[in-house]
Amino acid sequence: MKPTHRLYLGLKRELARYRAASTSELQPIPAGAALKPGASDARIPLLRARLAASGDLDAAGVGGSQDYDAALEAAVRRFQARLGLEADGVAGAGTIEALNVPVSERIRQLRINLDRGRVLLQDLPDEFVVVNVAGFNLYYLRGQDIVWTTRVQVGKPYRQTPIFRSEINYLVFNPTWTVPPGIIKNDILPAARQDAGVFARKKLKVLDPSGREIDPHTIDWSKYKSGNIPYTLRQDPGADNALGRVKLMFPNPYLVYLHDTPSQSLFERSDRAFSSGCVRVMDALRLAELVLDDESRWNPETIGAVIAGGQLQNVTLKRKVPVLLAYWTAWVDSNGVMNFRNDVYGQDAKWGAALDIPPIRTTS
Repeated sequence: MKPTHRLYLGLKRELARYRAASTSELQPIPAGAALKPGASDARIPLLRARLAASGDLDAAGVGGSQDYDAALEAAVRRFQARLGLEADGVAGAGTIEALNVPVSERIRQLRINLDRGRVLLQDLPDEFVVVNVAGFNLYYLRGQDIVWTTRVQVGKPYRQTPIFRSEINYLVFNPTWTVPPGIIKNDILPAARQDAGVFARKKLKVLDPSGREIDPHTIDWSKYKSGNIPYTLRQDPGADNALGRVKLMFPNPYLVYLHDTPSQSLFERSDRAFSSGCVRVMDALRLAELVLDDESRWNPETIGAVIAGGQLQNVTLKRKVPVLLAYWTAWVDSNGVMNFRNDVYGQDAKWGAALDIPPIRTTS
């Protein structure tokens, strides 16, 4: 049952490499002011040693020099990129913390993700979309090849994006947004109790069961404690709609989907856990074009015309596209580079604890 997927084999190779290095734990880099290009600092030899051990700095660059030169800056940038940090070439507190992670902890991370691979990398379709929730990225794969990738924003730690598998079966251009009960309870109602003007600010319509629009100032919002209110809260299509210009739908019990967003600036952040559970996709219209897979009918020009029209339009896919929402905190990319990410939802700890349970021995 061992997978033969490139991701699994890459992790297996890296596990062997990290185990070989596990006998030589390095001295941690002490905390202090950020180490920047051009600086001179007594901690820089330790920084060089760490980066050489991780493979980001040529061994020739290791030594007693306390100067932060161009080669060291390039090595820091490489390390930061592999760890999903802002690759600014400055060894600040976050970079030093990541550098100081013991080899033993990286080995544990590799073991956990290898076990995830044993579970997930079976019976994969020929073509599918995968979201790495922990890595804040989306990939469109054909076979084992990545044909397109982009950044995503996922659920906050207290509103986690669930991990599951489904199939994208239709999409919606110029979607409306009906506010789900959880957001009504946790976000809208607390604000509405203070000021019913929140609905106008968020461009939300309040509709009664017959679909008639109600003035929110005529409602006593203080009497509602849960998100199950006798009204529908809806945003019309438009530039400020929370779902942006398109949403991609797939059956699931969690009421989550992939969608565009007006919050484009958040894609520039290294940590992108901002949503209420759904997955916000950078360049979502390109993803829509890929899953529609009909260049003559659906291309940037025709999609742009639909968006410009401003009318809601459902489009059923001629072929369902499998989608996998997964959680990888360690992987080897298509260039053979080892990547690590923070355990944003604390799932590694749970998986590792289960992995460490001794096998149950039975007698016959």
